[in-house]
Amino acid sequence: MTEIDIQTAPHHAVGLTDEDVLAMYRQILTARAVDERMWLMQRAGKIAFVISVQGHEVAQVGVSRPLRPHHDWMAPYYRSIAAAMSFGMTAEDIITAHLAKADDISSGGRQMPGHYGAAAHNILSVSSPVGTQVLHAVGLAMGAWVRGDDAVAITYFGEGTANQGEIHEAMNFAGVHRLPVIFVCENNGYAISVPLERQVGGGSVAARASGYGFPGVDVDGGDLLACYAAGVDAHERARTGGGPTLIEAHVVRLTSHSSDDDHRRYRDAVEVEALKEGDPIPRLAANLQEWGLLDEAADEALRADVKAHVVESAARAEAHPDPDPTDILRHVYADGS
Repeated sequence: MTEIDIQTAPHHAVGLTDEDVLAMYRQILTARAVDERMWLMQRAGKIAFVISVQGHEVAQVGVSRPLRPHHDWMAPYYRSIAAAMSFGMTAEDIITAHLAKADDISSGGRQMPGHYGAAAHNILSVSSPVGTQVLHAVGLAMGAWVRGDDAVAITYFGEGTANQGEIHEAMNFAGVHRLPVIFVCENNGYAISVPLERQVGGGSVAARASGYGFPGVDVDGGDLLACYAAGVDAHERARTGGGPTLIEAHVVRLTSHSSDDDHRRYRDAVEVEALKEGDPIPRLAANLQEWGLLDEAADEALRADVKAHVVESAARAEAHPDPDPTDILRHVYADGS
């Protein structure tokens, strides 16, 4: 590895140590490896449905890093694999949820795949209608304000969801009451098959924040340090009574919308091929080498270690027991006791 001046290292300038950045990189690689493993399991008939995080990992890890697990709160969405792992979910937890096993920490096998939640990690369960989690995050922030503690809520959604009515209700209420909440829009340019220009008038989600009375920030979702810096600012503002922030992270969606979709039907071959150039992981790996934190051999060894960990996690997840069909109605109706 090359020597680098500690005073000029970009990650030091935003307050991250070498160990911090390498840990974030490992988390990003793990989220990608989990996602790729689940696609293989879906194709093998073991998982019913996958909705991918590929292309969003850097934005999720960067923005969520400043938050405090077990103190702050998260209301995720269906692509929040890396974000949920930032709050404590493991590769095995994520895969176990997709296999709908009895001891899945998200729901005990009762939720759809991609509906992450974990009470032990302050991760609220996802509701299936898109956008509802944003209202829930505002409720979490309102609860923190009522209790008088300094907990912050963070929520994630796509730019397609940004056009739902719940988003206006949530942001307006949060702006009026200056609630400690961070709204993160992961803009990948498509709402399933509908391109950005057919979804968002004016082309910017972040610009809407000024109408609600709080800052809106555009950030390159493939730039780990920019995402982290945006997260630090938003968290500090929320924690100290400054109110909400809307972060619009521009990312790429490297896969189809889900395993039930085929993006080649609405993206031409040139666009699909060009997606590889926008993959944030090779870009981050190049940055780490430039900053003197990694060389090609160390990167290769790290990727192999992460892959082995995920393969082992998947094997353990498959060995978990299935739910008992006779208790399918547990927690659905009052038991009378």
